[in-house]
Amino acid sequence: MVQRQPAKKRRKMPLWTWLGMGIIGASSAAAGAFLAVSLTSAPLQQRALSAVDDAFFRQNGKEAFSRSILQVPEVSKPVNILLLGIKTNLSDVKNSDGRDRKKTGYDAEVDTLDGLSDTIMLLRFDPQTKRTIFLGIPRDTKIERTGRGTEKINAVDHESGPAAAAREVSKVLGGVAIDRYIRLNNMGVVKLVDELGGVTVTVPKDIKYQDDSQHFYINLKAGKQHLDGAKLVGLLRYRHDANGDIGRMQRQQMVVKALLEQSLNPMTIARIPQLFSVIQSHVDTNLTVEELLALGGFSMQNGKSKMQMLMMPGDYNGDGKHGTSYWLPDEKGIQNMMGRYFDHGIISLEQPKAKNLRVNIQDTSHFPDATARLVKRLNTAGYQNVHIDTNLKLKEDLDTSQFIAQKGNPEVAEGLSKILGFGEVKVDSSGNLYSDVTIKLGRDWIEKEQSYKSLNQKVE
Repeated sequence: MVQRQPAKKRRKMPLWTWLGMGIIGASSAAAGAFLAVSLTSAPLQQRALSAVDDAFFRQNGKEAFSRSILQVPEVSKPVNILLLGIKTNLSDVKNSDGRDRKKTGYDAEVDTLDGLSDTIMLLRFDPQTKRTIFLGIPRDTKIERTGRGTEKINAVDHESGPAAAAREVSKVLGGVAIDRYIRLNNMGVVKLVDELGGVTVTVPKDIKYQDDSQHFYINLKAGKQHLDGAKLVGLLRYRHDANGDIGRMQRQQMVVKALLEQSLNPMTIARIPQLFSVIQSHVDTNLTVEELLALGGFSMQNGKSKMQMLMMPGDYNGDGKHGTSYWLPDEKGIQNMMGRYFDHGIISLEQPKAKNLRVNIQDTSHFPDATARLVKRLNTAGYQNVHIDTNLKLKEDLDTSQFIAQKGNPEVAEGLSKILGFGEVKVDSSGNLYSDVTIKLGRDWIEKEQSYKSLNQKVE
């Protein structure tokens, strides 16, 4: 618990002391406001938890995961936090007199946490490894609930609350502890993004969609651009393409990462009072303000290089045209992923053989025959299960190729990168869903190939 100090002493305290980051140049007024906010340690909860539910979030000795040294909140032990993004449609909301509530624009206009979970992520902040892990759980994940039978995991919070949702996520993930939760709705996302001045993202392709019944409209061009809150919510919600909800989940993780990267800078400090005002109005969480500040300091200190994006292993049971479409969890893959990244489970040392490894190539170099030449090199090295994403027109323009460990096994991607002699390895879920490694081909491959050809010509 952070103790309340006399106001004059708080204003004189340098900002860098309690942030522990050496940030210089922020105004003393911003520092004073930041300190004043930090003194509130009560959870920012919109709904009370029962004693049983509260105990679930504080199991395994996790009564507190943060501590304050010289009034600097910091993460003292690994913590797992369930993030739920709530979608509420206009047609679902009624006025007090029972009439339909009519508004224009996005359904981000709806300010309620009473809806299905459009986004489900388990976040891990680990001070031992200095990593922040984002594990996406598909909203269509099939679960069996006592007394309710088969249903999708995205309905649990709406039906029974955040503690029930956390229990089901924990069960699917092999019993991993979940220490806290955060719920926010579309309006909360819009307000937070606008308060930050928008966010810059790379829209993967042209996206245009209209749903008059839900007042949902989106019209975005492919490429790097700066989006306000409403447009960003449109990008987050869009799912009408070949990858459906999985493609949407990949975009959600991309946006979360971009938001964190762009908000972790000294300019954000002056806006902390406004940001906390948004959080208090549009976010439901059992995190205390001190814990939120500790998480923010952890993320700022470790930066984007320590953020890793994962997706819960599994596959769809069908295309949804013949019965309900569910995401079926891969228990063996989940166990391996939880052991590797959440310190819970058993890490499998078994690696796929080169001939069985599923490699997908996405070209950002736009150089003639670039992918064909790479496939030839891979085949020569023994990798036979290689596919090219011919339908994907990436707007990225990478200098350095990326070897994406889609299943969370970095050693597999590292092996490929080492054999080919170029690129960088990323643990990410932004690649092809059905690949073990996705290669996003950049200009370094062209340079490598040209050097290789020149060497062969000299030898000849």
